[in-house]
Amino acid sequence: MKISTNISINDWTAFINEHRSGTIFQSPEIFDFFRKVRRVEPLVLAAYDDEEKLCGVLMGIFTCEKEGIGKLLSSRMVIYGGPLLTGDEDQKRSCLDAILKELVHQTKGKALFTQFRNYFSWEEYLDVFERYGFTFLDRLNYIVRLPETGDRRPVTGNRLPDMSESRRRQIRKGLSGGAEIIKPANIEQLKEFYNILFKLYRYKIKKPLADWSFFENFYKQTSPRPPSPVPHPPIGIIRLIRFEGKIIGGILAPVFKDKCIYEWYICGLDKEYKDQYPSVLATWAAIEYALNNNLNCFDFMGVGKPDVLYGVRDFKARFGGELVNYGRITRINNPLLYNFAELGFNVLALFKKI
Repeated sequence: MKISTNISINDWTAFINEHRSGTIFQSPEIFDFFRKVRRVEPLVLAAYDDEEKLCGVLMGIFTCEKEGIGKLLSSRMVIYGGPLLTGDEDQKRSCLDAILKELVHQTKGKALFTQFRNYFSWEEYLDVFERYGFTFLDRLNYIVRLPETGDRRPVTGNRLPDMSESRRRQIRKGLSGGAEIIKPANIEQLKEFYNILFKLYRYKIKKPLADWSFFENFYKQTSPRPPSPVPHPPIGIIRLIRFEGKIIGGILAPVFKDKCIYEWYICGLDKEYKDQYPSVLATWAAIEYALNNNLNCFDFMGVGKPDVLYGVRDFKARFGGELVNYGRITRINNPLLYNFAELGFNVLALFKKI
């Protein structure tokens, strides 16, 4: 088994597109996107069998919050929905083993921890992860399975039988009450969306928000590049909720082919605009896009730990969907520094709360 950081774009694209668990987060398009984001460095590992045939791909990102000492204390490697493997069980295990070995080598002195955010089950392969010091952590998610292609009914909540009646009512009330779902017309509207997100993450979620360059570059890649043979934008969509000329919410959602759309960033001024339900409409905007474009699913990208009460999970549950626990798989690369950084983060969060 050979591992390389060089891979043909054509081979990579074909591999991801043909894989049953393929996702935008393992694609060359997202690799190219992350190269343009400040304080993010993408990494791709390609595995080739003895016949030099591509049998595995892992795409992850090194990311941090600050420069200097802050970079040392906030660096991490995150892998969304990977790696992707092919072949029989023996080959998959050999491929995974080789990829993890190289990943540990690439990250050990560069990231405090490495984390896989899973979009499918690794239950049968956890022993391979454990061999390299990884630990499985329970994490829940909701995935809304969408109606099959061919359903020609109007795109409303009625197309989703598991959506609660209260959600359907809120969508109707929000839209009839003057709220609009729009595409960002300019960078100023995107900044309004970003400012809502910034305050949400700083004062309520108390977790780092991606740098502005992330949103700016995503925006630049949400319009099709003509002439384009594909029906979807290269990366995904941004939809904003507007009321009386003001942006009051929105969603940033990557899209993968005709398969799935993902809720990456979402927000809404729900307390200030109770009758417009901006967070509900933002979620619906992505689901509506998926229905209009015959996608298979809408992925909420996480709803917390199973043993911890989480209001967001209750909010998302009312859209319907399958509750899954694909979990996260994490390796602490530098335990001493990690514990120090975690203590510092908790203290900082406490001061922000005060």
